[in-house]
Amino acid sequence: MKILVVEDDAETAAYISRGLSEHGHSVDHARDGYEGLMLAGDSAAAYDILIIDRMLPKLDGVALLKALREGGTATPAIFLTAMGSIDDRVKGFDAGGDDYLVKPFAFAELYARVVALSRRPPLAQAETVLKAGDLELDIIARRAIRGGQLIDLQPTEFRLLEFLMRHAGKVVTRTMLLEGVWEFHFDPKTNIVETQVSRLRSKVDKGFTKERIRTIRGAGYMLDAD
Repeated sequence: MKILVVEDDAETAAYISRGLSEHGHSVDHARDGYEGLMLAGDSAAAYDILIIDRMLPKLDGVALLKALREGGTATPAIFLTAMGSIDDRVKGFDAGGDDYLVKPFAFAELYARVVALSRRPPLAQAETVLKAGDLELDIIARRAIRGGQLIDLQPTEFRLLEFLMRHAGKVVTRTMLLEGVWEFHFDPKTNIVETQVSRLRSKVDKGFTKERIRTIRGAGYMLDAD
């Protein structure tokens, strides 16, 4: 694989690059956010994985990845940072991050996450337009439409709707959403799921007589498939 490491700490960057190279991968290194943006946004570079530090000079990691996602770059990205609070992780995922590893870290864990991301099917092989009745979600264009009306969604709302639509007609639990949308494998003891579902429902169902997103009491949520 061809991997870009965006890390301003020379020692950390060398440690990661050496480990990846020893596993047979090609590694490029960007020393600040702006350089990372230029390299990752270059279609000729064609990286398979991005490893991005959150705290970078010139352009921080979150702003860097947001700019890449807005520009159409879908390369899987792992945030590598000392900022490990739940709010920090949520912001990272909202920016379009696919994984989040907190420093200090073991290279073995980082590499396991790199391999796991590389196994995800590319968008060209996955279903890219999801439909449920009058609701349509275009994964490539990052666009949601219901009844011909464009729905303005934030990144987390988009991922939440995508998860619900991929499980349309089935009950999804709070735990499933925490793992599938936020990649939390623990209960953060917050109302993050309930709050985000409520916001999403207000956007998806507003102005329509049929409620597309339903709460299944004592079980979870379900998006009607028809």
